[in-house]
Parts: sequence; structure tokens; C-alpha cells
Amino acid sequence: MDPLRQPPSPCSPRPSSPRTQSCEMLGYVGIEAVLDQLKIKAMKMGFEFNIMVVGQSGLGKSTMVNTLFKSKMWKSTLPGLGVPTPKTLQLQSVTHVIEEKGVKLKLTVTDTPGFGDQINNDKCWDPILGYINEQYERYLQEEILITRQRHIPDTRVHCCVYFVPPTGHCLRPLDIEFLQRLCQTVNVVPVIARADSLTIEEREAFRRRIQHNLRTHCIEVYPQKCFDEDINDRILNSKIRERIPFAVVGADREHLVNGRCVLGRKTKWGIIEVENMAHCEFPLLRDLLIRTHLQDLKDITHNIHYENYRVFRLNKSHVLPRGPGWVNLAPGPAPSPASPQATPRTMKVCRWTQDNSDDEC
Repeated sequence: MDPLRQPPSPCSPRPSSPRTQSCEMLGYVGIEAVLDQLKIKAMKMGFEFNIMVVGQSGLGKSTMVNTLFKSKMWKSTLPGLGVPTPKTLQLQSVTHVIEEKGVKLKLTVTDTPGFGDQINNDKCWDPILGYINEQYERYLQEEILITRQRHIPDTRVHCCVYFVPPTGHCLRPLDIEFLQRLCQTVNVVPVIARADSLTIEEREAFRRRIQHNLRTHCIEVYPQKCFDEDINDRILNSKIRERIPFAVVGADREHLVNGRCVLGRKTKWGIIEVENMAHCEFPLLRDLLIRTHLQDLKDITHNIHYENYRVFRLNKSHVLPRGPGWVNLAPGPAPSPASPQATPRTMKVCRWTQDNSDDEC
């Protein structure tokens, strides 16, 4: 390979390839056993998932994480005292290994400072964006080593759950400013926190205003339309996009309702069941993050957000490659999110078909 030859651009047309033809099989080969092999290997290695929660103090971020995974990721009360959890003063990450039916999940949850709690909130998003970029930098430094680990530890944030306070009006300027930066760096899933403080009518009106704000300011939250791979994805994700932001209520205590134990929050008006769609939309959030889109969140993080960061860092190094596979990247801190060039722009995604050599951007 010529070392001076430049690799093809992601949006350049691909050379036309011969049409793939199906071959008639004369008997059983056993190709389907590959799925069993992949399952066995995945069961041995386990899975990793990193999630971040962002929002004001008092919106129930820690409680929501406990409800999502039905585990005590954070204690809701201090031992022996009936006081709420103290406010988070700095970014904190906690890692647990959760096992269910033989499947192990290494879950890392990052709690953030009370976003927007201060009087002066100028650049209050810097620590959060800096942490996300720092995880990309760690992965990149491991990836470019000549002798690297067989399995690179993945601490990159796969999803950020953004808690919107239930004001009933619209997104605050601070929310819009931060989301515009955050969506370029990580998958963002906004939710309406403490939705039980709103009536059904107020909740729907609030949701419509938030959706209008997102469209007006070109904020692409997950799942993004441009990443729908086929018609089935488009149908499923369209239904999800209609319900975002989800109106959720968190609770990590069980109560007896009609002879059965349910997760819920007890009020003087009754018990709010978090897994009851008539009360809140927590089941939709749980299905999105765990049951239907967990692997897709990881794939988009690696193929889109991390790739954007990787291209940005390699271009910033100003070092030409000396040959095939050669990378010379001086280690250094992650780019400061305060810099206008710190967060790379979302790359344009192109899709090609085997039958047509024209690209669709």
C-alpha cells in the first residue's frame, strides 16, 4: 500500500461490487450454530454498559437508577437516619456487576453535580463534557498502543439520561444550551422527572413544548432518525420519538397493592406504581435502555461519537502517518470543552446499497 495514498472519505462513493447471488444448498451445513457460538462467548465475557445521569439536585436521579436496575446502586437514605441522600458535590462513578439468568452486566453509573443549582451557571457543563471526553481519550490511548490489551476496558459513556424539571412550561435556556453541546458528544435520552407532580393534561402539553424546543434548536436526542437502519427500526424508533421525553417517576421501595408487591411511591392520595403505564412512562425508559436498545447505544457510541473524537484528535496532532497502520499521537489531556473546537461536530452518515453505487447522505 502506498504510504502517501489517502484513505477514502466516508462520504465518497464506493466502487460498485458484483451482485451477491444466493446459492442453493443441497443439505444441512450447520451455519446457524454460529449464533450459539456467539452466545456462549458473550455469556463468558459478559457485557459492559456505562450510563450517566444529569440534572438538578432533588429530581430523583439516584432513585431512578436504583429503580431501573432494581439494585441499590446508591443508598436512598443514610444508615440509621431518615434524611435524603446528600447532594453530589463532584462527579462520582460506581460500578456493580449484575447477574440475571447467567448473563453478567458490568454496570457503571456516573452521577453528576446538581446541574444548574448555582446562581451563576456560566459554563457549568464543562465538568460533564470534560469527563465524557476524558473517557474517549483513555480508550484512544489504549487503542493506539503497539502492544495493546486483548480487551480494552470500556469506560466511555454509552448513554446520558437528562432530567428535565417538571416546570410545565418549556425547556430553560440553560437546558437548550447544554443539550446542544451534549448531543454532539453522547447519546442523550431526556426525561421529565417527578412527573407525578403534573396532571395528565399538563404532562402532555409539557411534552409537546419540549419536542417543539428540540426541533426548533436542532437538538437530536436518541434515537436519531439518521441512524435508523431499516424499515423495522424506523417504525420502532418513530414510536419512541413520539413519546420522548418520557414522563417518569422513580421509587425503590415496594408496597402491597391488591395483594401484590409493586414498586411505587406512597402519597396521601394513594400509591404511584412506577411500572404501571397508567401512572408514568418508566416502562418505556427501561425498555429503551435495557431491553431493546442497549447494544445499539453502545454501537452508536463506538461508531459515531467515539469515531468523531478519534478523527478530531488525530487531525489535531498534526502528524502525518509514516506508513500503513502507523499512528503517532502524543498523549495529552482531553480537549477542554470550553474551547469552541473541543467538541467535534457530528459526522455526516452515508448509506450505500449493493444495487446502486450512488450514495445517500
